[in-house]
Amino acid sequence: MNVIKRVKAPTPKFFRILRAIGLALLAISGSVIAAPVVLPVAVVSIAGYIAVAGGVISAISQVTVDEAALLKAEQEIIPKSRSDGD
Repeated sequence: MNVIKRVKAPTPKFFRILRAIGLALLAISGSVIAAPVVLPVAVVSIAGYIAVAGGVISAISQVTVDEAALLKAEQEIIPKSRSDGD
């Protein structure tokens, strides 16, 4: 399975929740980094690390595949195409 099919495949519920958490971490840390006020270096540095963690969590969660749903979808498609050819 290539990356494009993997991204388009159904994602398990747990990983959809994790993806949302990762995106929220990314958004919060992005707003801290881009804040118009001067923040301590430690806060900005931690926000950078949280942004990286949020991005990684979201990316990994997106490419996780729900095998049961994928097999069910493939079984629904295959009999239709085979019946047309017979």
